[in-house]
Amino acid sequence: MTQVTPYKDKKESKKAQVETMFDNIASSYDRLNHILSAGIDVLWRKKAIRFLSQYEPKVIMDMATGTGDFAFEAMRLKPEIIYAIDLSVNMLDIGQQKSVKKKTTDTIKFIKGDAENLDLESNTIDAITVGFGVRNFENLKTGLKEMNRVMKPGGHIAILELSKPRKFPIKQGFDFYFHNILPIIGKLLSKDNHAYNYLPNSVEAFPENEEFISIMQECGFTESKWTPLTFGICAMYTGSK
Repeated sequence: MTQVTPYKDKKESKKAQVETMFDNIASSYDRLNHILSAGIDVLWRKKAIRFLSQYEPKVIMDMATGTGDFAFEAMRLKPEIIYAIDLSVNMLDIGQQKSVKKKTTDTIKFIKGDAENLDLESNTIDAITVGFGVRNFENLKTGLKEMNRVMKPGGHIAILELSKPRKFPIKQGFDFYFHNILPIIGKLLSKDNHAYNYLPNSVEAFPENEEFISIMQECGFTESKWTPLTFGICAMYTGSK
């Protein structure tokens, strides 16, 4: 997997750069997300939560939680606790503010943490969600193995990640929008000129579909499969332990 970083002229690790990038765009992140995806990202998260609902998980971890949208959707599962973990303090602060308004602070715990070195005991998590975050891991396999470590045997994971449509004319339209329109809107509405160039580049470099399923299996997940969503613009990857 090609290592893509937000700031090509900086020498910091990908992890440090991703943290800086999300700190920079935190204030505009929610608004931009919904504008750039036309709100379809909400439907993708709902589908992932419907998948997990059959297992009635009580202890959930939302990795790369950002401002907490996936964690808030996971409240539909009526869990006892949700660990909402992210590198970016600024994103977590906004998530915590949203949690106060939604009155979910008793259940959702926003925690600064690293997917590759989780401060959680092994075999303690019933379900894991990750929304558009695994391609930001510095070491993808390390992050997946760490998530597998904390998951209980019989637990389940649902990962959403952007993917590249293959069929005409969706492929051509998506490529034009992703590489030409999206970066311009991102630069206009966020404080970081690099963030929305990094997005299409990181999606291009990500090992998607069957290739990613193979990596999940290598990292300890079983019953792994992927489901294309919205003409292949997004994929949902699921697995168990």
